[in-house]
Amino acid sequence: MKSVLLIGLGRFGRRMAKKLRELNHEVLAIDKDEERVNDALGFVTSAQIADATSETFIRSVGVSNFDMCVVAIGDDFQSSLETTALLKECGARFVLSRASREVHAKFLLRNGADDVVYPERQMADWAAMRYSSDHIFDYVKLSPDYSIYEIAVPEAWVGRSVMELAVRQRYRVNVLGVKQQDALQPMPGPSHCFQAEERVLILGHDRDVQKLLGGN
Repeated sequence: MKSVLLIGLGRFGRRMAKKLRELNHEVLAIDKDEERVNDALGFVTSAQIADATSETFIRSVGVSNFDMCVVAIGDDFQSSLETTALLKECGARFVLSRASREVHAKFLLRNGADDVVYPERQMADWAAMRYSSDHIFDYVKLSPDYSIYEIAVPEAWVGRSVMELAVRQRYRVNVLGVKQQDALQPMPGPSHCFQAEERVLILGHDRDVQKLLGGN
């Protein structure tokens, strides 16, 4: 269990706070808006109405005692930047800040953020990948070049085994699992025979996966 200081209870902050509590982490949530704080009391460990750009307040919280500080402010970049810098100055171990633009991310990283997240950009990338192909059902970016995809079984694979297809050698992807409805079979063996109703979880270079799907 980790202790998390979360600043900003907009849609992103609320969602993250709820998920952290579901994962049994302790969450202290901060926001200037009294209504947002009151609404959050049911799903965080504790919450306070405060201005996180106040050095006096940040020092009073004892940020160095938290495993992670999250700056989830999305509607005021100046406040996000000031809060990020202040947290680091006051001894925060790890600061994760929300960014909406590339330039914001650069400033946040230069001013104390250990990492940044782009909720809108990441969702836009996911949606573009998911809905631009009839064969992709889910997608997780691991690096600039490699991703995990959940795809429909390619027609050429139906009725054939992993070994027979020589998937890794021929297609340059790794089969991580096979799904049928809600049942997942992780790491299917070489004798597994693909069925038309299945979905396949594959890991590979984006170029190789797109080539595979193009021939589907």
